[in-house]
Amino acid sequence: MSNSKVESKPVFKIRLKKGDTVIVRAGKYKGQTGKITATHPSENKVTVEGINIVKKHVKPNQAYPQGAIVELTKPIWVSKVGIVEPTSKKASRIGYQLKTDGTKSRVFKTSGKEIK
Repeated sequence: MSNSKVESKPVFKIRLKKGDTVIVRAGKYKGQTGKITATHPSENKVTVEGINIVKKHVKPNQAYPQGAIVELTKPIWVSKVGIVEPTSKKASRIGYQLKTDGTKSRVFKTSGKEIK
């Protein structure tokens, strides 16, 4: 019997969803907005279009016979972004509210309005 432990990654609860418009609250891209293209719950990160773009040098392959410098959008920590409230155009946090029919909906913490 071996005593090797299998480490499992924690899966974080990300309240943001694909398609949400977010604003970057901290870092190099502070103040910029964009739409979420992907969420990464195991990494606690989200990918936002136009944010955190890096250049990657690619060796020659079938897609790039000469090799190339490709621009990639890398994930950003979920704590650095906040959902944009459409009325005030400012960042807000997300809460949940139970409706009378038993369904759960996401709401803005600042105004209490439902997120569509």
